[in-house]
Amino acid sequence: MNVETVTGPISVDQLGKTLVHEHFVFGYPGYSGDSTLGRFHYDEALKIGIEVALKIMSHGVKTVMDPTPNECGRNVRLLKDISEQTGLQIICGTGFYYEGEGATPYFKSRAALGPAEEEIYEMFITEIKQGIEDTGIKAGFIKLASSKDEITDYEKMFFRAAARAHKETGVVILTHTQEGTMGPEQAKFLVELGVNPNSIVIGHMCGNTDVNYHRRTLEQGVKIGFDRIGLQGLVGCPTDQERIAVLLELLSEGYANQIFLAHDTVNIWLGRQLVVPEAALPAIANWHPTHIFENIVPDYG
Repeated sequence: MNVETVTGPISVDQLGKTLVHEHFVFGYPGYSGDSTLGRFHYDEALKIGIEVALKIMSHGVKTVMDPTPNECGRNVRLLKDISEQTGLQIICGTGFYYEGEGATPYFKSRAALGPAEEEIYEMFITEIKQGIEDTGIKAGFIKLASSKDEITDYEKMFFRAAARAHKETGVVILTHTQEGTMGPEQAKFLVELGVNPNSIVIGHMCGNTDVNYHRRTLEQGVKIGFDRIGLQGLVGCPTDQERIAVLLELLSEGYANQIFLAHDTVNIWLGRQLVVPEAALPAIANWHPTHIFENIVPDYG
């Protein structure tokens, strides 16, 4: 079985050590309207991306999945340049962000006028089979997202379209959950739509410290992401210590083969440079893409 990377297909056996959720660039919809003061500098982004890739690779990582949604600055040409200049295997996705922070007016307006769900399916299947824009670079997975405490009607269009594309291609589906909610519900919905549980990764599960929440998700046969390691106290995130306690319990129960680790880092924020309040700095002090290898594994490995 092959997986599409930004430089072409590779065998699953070639994936090696993989971080399943890191962003080389990311911007909340609206950033492009602030381009006068928040201009994107490709060469700078490439330089930083290469530095980050090499640092990640120094810890034995061979592959990174970049799940930046289509409307949040996904830049497959940049990912390809980073990959070609470092040897890091990068897999990009196709998908849209959750309703509260995504670019919802586009498909909402189309849904009011016509078959938006069919158009979303066409977008997914084209980017998976033919490529993204005119690059020839193919998406290697589908990115889905849901809101806090619900999967909205808007979001369900993407879930249903993704299930159709998955059944046609076998592509993996990776999700975003908001503030530790809807993991079991996402898994149930996708499985009921006919998605192979082994091809589902429910993301940001480490946002919830209730072990039963994780059990209810894992018992459906899906995989989960403890993929915000290092991000603490913001966007509903618990501490690493709380996360690790849950992770160790799940490992003791035999779920090791269903759990992926990552950080959900952003190397370049699109738009104007973010100014982080001093009070928030301790919460993100370890939010970088080698934190697991430098701080977590030595303490718990």
